[in-house]
Parts: sequence; structure tokens; C-alpha cells
Amino acid sequence: MKIVIIGDGKVGHKLTAQLSEEDYDIVLIDQNEGKLKEALNRLDIFCITGNGADADVQKEAGVQNADLVIACASTDELNMLSCLLARRLGARHTIARVRNPVYYRQMGLLKEDLHLSMAVNPELTAAMEIARVLLLPETSKVETFMKGRVELVEFTLRENGLLVGLPLKEIYRKFQIKILVCAVKRGDEIYIPDGEFLLQQGDKIHITASHQELEAFFKAIGKRILKVKKVLIGGGGHVCFYLALQLLQAGMQVKIIERDEKRCEQLCEILPKATIIHGDAADHDLLLEEGIREADAFVALTGMDEENIIMSLFAKTQGVGKVVAKVNEDSRAQLVEELGIDSTVSAKGATADAIMSYVRARNNSYSSVNIETAYRLLGGKVEALEFIIKEECQFTNVPLKNLATKANHLIACIGRKGKIIIPNGEDHLEAGDSVIVVTKDHIINSFSDILA
Repeated sequence: MKIVIIGDGKVGHKLTAQLSEEDYDIVLIDQNEGKLKEALNRLDIFCITGNGADADVQKEAGVQNADLVIACASTDELNMLSCLLARRLGARHTIARVRNPVYYRQMGLLKEDLHLSMAVNPELTAAMEIARVLLLPETSKVETFMKGRVELVEFTLRENGLLVGLPLKEIYRKFQIKILVCAVKRGDEIYIPDGEFLLQQGDKIHITASHQELEAFFKAIGKRILKVKKVLIGGGGHVCFYLALQLLQAGMQVKIIERDEKRCEQLCEILPKATIIHGDAADHDLLLEEGIREADAFVALTGMDEENIIMSLFAKTQGVGKVVAKVNEDSRAQLVEELGIDSTVSAKGATADAIMSYVRARNNSYSSVNIETAYRLLGGKVEALEFIIKEECQFTNVPLKNLATKANHLIACIGRKGKIIIPNGEDHLEAGDSVIVVTKDHIINSFSDILA
């Protein structure tokens, strides 16, 4: 599959790295020759220096023979124009990164005229990820599958928890709730566990189940069910706008602190139900004055990772129950985890996951099983994929106990006609099923790749 990526920014570089790792044929276009040389030295790709909206540059990159063109340059206009041009030259599919809320709101009208296969909005994608965590605040990360019917959540086992020392096979017998622990991080080690696996204090575990079952599970293990009602947001950019919209619709009280006066005026107009404060959210005295101690959640969304980390640490010291920080740099995200802030979000990471799901789906669209959704977990060391079984094949209607899978692969959940099945050995797969697979192997393009 030949893919042309226009723009070597944060999203473009992360996508290029992930796709080249999976042996796709990648051509990267950017006007900054220095950045391209750095990418060329690190990755097995081909680079073209030039403007991605220039037909001659696109022809040099072989866009006319490309299966997919992904435009994630600095401006929305450049991305949309690049995609339109790519389609005219013969590219089979195009994806544009579109950040401006005005453009994105009209994307339903524009997609057909621009011949876009997909438009992705990093800020909206990140906001949706944060909203999911605030709706289930016991967790540090929430991913959704099967159109939102199944959630895969991350949380850490604290001291004296009811799960500590319990083998996984005993969880259902003890609590009678249908959940599945599908990945565990213990120190630097990551496990795809079996039923004999014993949980320990400090384990970071990933659980898959429906939202209702997860709420029942957290209640059963004695986790305090914190309902987020008051949210304080530091930074009033696009992520804040999309997040505030969702939180207000969910009935939460939202207060936003933004240092740019003109942006405050805009937010007052477009978010009349939110409280907008003109000030610096990095000012601890201002945070105290605006009631950070009374907030159920604090979300740090300025444009600087370091500022977001410092604000989040301060919020923790003030006893805020749920703290989320936007941290785009991967190395800093790992540091934040060590500092005790359990929820971080990266706009570039969320966007890359969305585009990777599309790429995977296109790559196997003619097989009997499609990849619908894909997420990377635990710093990219584990992947969760949703497969759609389109037709009967060699592994349908076979009991799972007779379907041997490779080590470090787990069938975590089956969706069948609106029903959620946490599988055991007696269950089987049928045509039309959605299947979630968790794996430590990043080169999974087909369901059969997990079979021994």
C-alpha cells in the first residue's frame, strides 16, 4: 500500500513513524529540508522537499499512483487543497486534517466536493477522549469500540484493593460481573495475562466491558464513584471549546481560564453557559481564587506541555479528584505518569490512532475480516483492534478453546447483534461479529495473524 503524507509536523511525523514501522510504502512531503533529513535518517521512507499543494511536487511523490494521501500540514486550507489536487491526479483515497471548528462543522457539505475519504480534527478527537475519562473518572484512559457499546479502560490497583492477590479466573466468580482484564503493566513489564495471573498492588490494568458493567465493577471493588459536576479548565483553545461543549451537554458546570482577552470574548459568545475568566491559569493564586479546591476535575489545556504538567501537579496538591493534562510530547507523557498524574491526552496521538484505523481498514478491505478500530496502549507497547467478520471462514463456528492463538494475543470481547459477550472457551465467532483483540504484536493486519 503506497501512502503519501504531506506535512512533517507532530501528527505527520508520528504517522510516518508508525506506518513505516509496519512496512507501508511511505513518501513524506515537507517544505523544511532539515526536518526531512532528520526523518530520512531515522525512518525507512522516501522524502520530497516542496509544497504539498503543488501539482509538480505531488507528481514527483507519485501521488497519481498512491492508495492514500494524508494531508496534515500547518493550515486547513492547504490540507483541503492538497487532497483535492491529489484526487484529481489519481490518488485513490485522501484524508485531511481540519482543525478550524467553522470548517469542520461544514465538513459534511465539503467532503463530497473535496473528494475526501476522511476528515480528522485533532482537537475534537482529544476532547472526546478527555470527556470519556471525566464521565468514568475512576479510570485514567478510556477507549471505545463497537460504536461506543464497549469500553476499554485503564486504572491502577492501589494498596489494599479487593483485586490484589486475586487470580484473574476468580474475578467473575467473586463479583458476578462480566469484565475481562486484557493487559497489565507491572513496573517495566507488560503482560497479556491468562486466568492464573495474580494481580499485585501498583499494577496498571486494562479492562474491557460495557459501560454499565464497568460502573458496577468499580462499585463492587469499593472504588468511590466520583461524579464530576464542576470542571475547571486551564487554557481556552480549540480542545477546550470542543470539551466544554460536551461537558455542558452532559450537565456539568464549566469554568475556563484563558489569558488572551480576545479569545475570552469569543468563548463568551460561543459558550454562553460556561464561566469565562480572563487570566493566567498558571497563576496558582488565581486558581485558588477561582475555586480549584471545590472543583471535581481540573483539565490543563494550554499550548505548553510544561505549563500543563505544573498546573496539574498543583491541582493534585489541592485535592482535586480528577486531573487531566494535555501532553503532546511522548517522553513528557511518561514523566507525568511517574509524577502521579494518571490521565494525559495527546492530540497527535489520538489523531494518529484514528488515521491508523482507517489505513488498516483500507489495507484489508477485500478480505473476509475488516479492521474497524485500532488503539495503541501503554506507550504503544500494546495494541487493541476491533475486527468485523464479514463472512463465514475457517475460524467461525469453532469453540474458542479449539482455536489456538499465538502467545501474547487475547480475544477480549465479541459483539453480536447488539449483545456484548465476554468470551470463554465455549464461545465461538460468527459472520457479522465484531471482535476485539489485544496484542503485543504491532504487525497485525488480519485476524488470522493471531492464530497459531
